[in-house]
Amino acid sequence: MSLTNAETLDHPITAKSPAAIASLLAERFAETAAARDLAGGTPKAERDLLRASGLLKLSIPSTYGGLGASWAETLAVIRQLARADSSVAHVFAFHHLQLASVRLFGSLDQWEPWLRDTVKHSWFWGNALNPLDKRTVAIRVAGGREFSGRKSFCSGALDSDMLLASAVEDSADGKLIIAALPTHRAGITLFEDWDNIGQRQTDSGSALFERVAVAEGEILSNPGPLSSPRACLRPLLAQLIFVNIFLGIAEGALAEARQYTRNGARLWSASPAAHVTEDPYVLAHYGEFWVALESTRKLADHAATVFDAAWNAELALTEAGRGEVALAVATAKVAATRGGLDLTSRIFEVTGARSTTAALRLDRFWRNLRVHTLHDPVDYKVRELGDWALNGRYPKPSFYS
Repeated sequence: MSLTNAETLDHPITAKSPAAIASLLAERFAETAAARDLAGGTPKAERDLLRASGLLKLSIPSTYGGLGASWAETLAVIRQLARADSSVAHVFAFHHLQLASVRLFGSLDQWEPWLRDTVKHSWFWGNALNPLDKRTVAIRVAGGREFSGRKSFCSGALDSDMLLASAVEDSADGKLIIAALPTHRAGITLFEDWDNIGQRQTDSGSALFERVAVAEGEILSNPGPLSSPRACLRPLLAQLIFVNIFLGIAEGALAEARQYTRNGARLWSASPAAHVTEDPYVLAHYGEFWVALESTRKLADHAATVFDAAWNAELALTEAGRGEVALAVATAKVAATRGGLDLTSRIFEVTGARSTTAALRLDRFWRNLRVHTLHDPVDYKVRELGDWALNGRYPKPSFYS
């Protein structure tokens, strides 16, 4: 089954469900994933397929012309894409994270037209919100602010239509200012300087802001970032996105390894089996892979269910309710990180020496996961869970927990 122009351009959603469209896209992305991993750069063709598919409006409520998917449904699509290409899944996921952010941090008068315009114009949202990078300063001017400075890890900023950008206010308290801006506004320069060992097509390079005009109505200050239990769902959604990307990478790695083991791997000379698929050690490895993936899937799906319930509670969400989501997400994050890194490095034990040929690039699964998991140290997730298990304290809200 292949993705035709008619299916993606002329009739993006009318005849197929989002999951079916995602399956077709994943199949297309998988065809070139290894080659694009080598090339790096912007996955322009793949981003345009996402634009044409209609999936950029997946998480937008139907009231505003979107598909009205739950977060569990949206995360399932992200995971599906990550099995084939975790870089494209990353920029797609961050698009939906920015849409959620304007709803959690901004007012209805702000985000309602942004959602409608995203549907109308197939806007792709990018990220220039890195709260740890405080080199961009917001100076108060008449009618708003001016952003000036540099920003790193701007995933999906290139080829985007809108950006979520942050700056530190030039004041005594150094307040974090977050704004939604058109990507091509005067003064914004995006650099093609992302060249890492993994996630090579996420365009997570740097940006320069030179006296960028930011209107008061573009600043997300009502209710503002991390201002309430509901607003504190934003970092948990980011973490849950990572869980599903990590899990998708591991699932994709296992699928490719299985294909190679069954069709390309050779039986070791000392094996008592008649075929490599019956070798006891190969079967033991696959059994361990299955346990790790299946348990992580259960944790990830549970966390998505808990998150959806918290999201739907809206302003009635309590600190304890938010804390329960944080625990579920952190638990899934630890499992996805540890299990995924183990699986993506050990698949070579069931595929053999010939599978290390550079043409296959089977190492990309480990490289992608290793780069992504360093976004924030898993040790701190374990510490937070330990503090809950021992002292009954929920993880403290921050941009990473």
